[in-house]
Amino acid sequence: MHFAMTLKKRNRILDNSLTKKKTMPGNPAKTFLLFFSLLTIALTSVMLSLQLGSIHISTEQLWQILNGSDHGMEARIVSELRWPRTATAFVTGSLLALSGVLMQVLLRNPLADPYILGISGGAATAALFAISIGISSIWLQPVTLAGAAIAMLLVYFFARLGARQGNSPLLLTGVILAAGWGALINLLLILADNHTVHAMLFWLMGDLSYADRVQSWHLLLLIFAGVIAWWFGRDLNLLLLGEAKAFTLGSPVKRVRIIAYSLAAMCTATAVSLAGTVGFIGLIIPHMMRKLTGSDHRLLIPASVLAGGSLLTIADMGARTFMSPQQLPVGVITAMLGVPIFLYLLIRR
Repeated sequence: MHFAMTLKKRNRILDNSLTKKKTMPGNPAKTFLLFFSLLTIALTSVMLSLQLGSIHISTEQLWQILNGSDHGMEARIVSELRWPRTATAFVTGSLLALSGVLMQVLLRNPLADPYILGISGGAATAALFAISIGISSIWLQPVTLAGAAIAMLLVYFFARLGARQGNSPLLLTGVILAAGWGALINLLLILADNHTVHAMLFWLMGDLSYADRVQSWHLLLLIFAGVIAWWFGRDLNLLLLGEAKAFTLGSPVKRVRIIAYSLAAMCTATAVSLAGTVGFIGLIIPHMMRKLTGSDHRLLIPASVLAGGSLLTIADMGARTFMSPQQLPVGVITAMLGVPIFLYLLIRR
């Protein structure tokens, strides 16, 4: 009985220290201000993405389009072109940011991102193979998801064969399989004709130009993964201290690792199927948000979801407008934004 009370007391002390570390979660006013600002940025990025382009749409006209009183050419541009692309960008950015948070705590590596375990490599190989044989774009997402699922199962299976615990087998297996997927990708690029290679390269760099409407299951997956990750936020906090300490403090380490890996893999696979391999979102967003929320994943996870969606939406808006009417791969814009931001955070840290 005394041991149980002592353990609960240690958990409470540790929980409080994690939520107060480098952050202001203990201050409700500042927490409210932070999330109000993130919501405002998210809404603003979506509105600007719908307005800006080769044809500018004013705020008044956009409001008329949204409430159904305008049915002109601009309304068709918004409903058929800009809204599907904007929604896809926001959902993809949110999925990548959430996956990045989970990967960094799962591997306890600040350089971990959604693509570090080679899941995107399997998805990319399947997608490029589908493009090379001229498969319909309708089937591109299912094929990409299938490739990601195969890669996810291979990583987990071989990591389990290598060792029963620890981060090293999982990380090493992912890196080795990623190299293998990379070799297959290069082979597909070499064998493809010139026209197909152009489409393949755009997809590899992250491309939203063929974005279709976000299906309801994409949103449900984002909500489901976000809620489950938030629910296990305290256990993710404990994992930052190491598996042994987390287990001593009462966290179901094995179950939490499996859940975190599964959620990160599903988010990565879905994001890759939507927009190709968009870089830096899953790497820099968790670092940026930790500067504001600290180490408590119960705040870090929702903040990263909002910030990731906003950043990719802004980046896609830039990809559409910088060299209009020519469009750039959105991955180029995220790299241009991500490199200086990450270097700044590294220097400050």
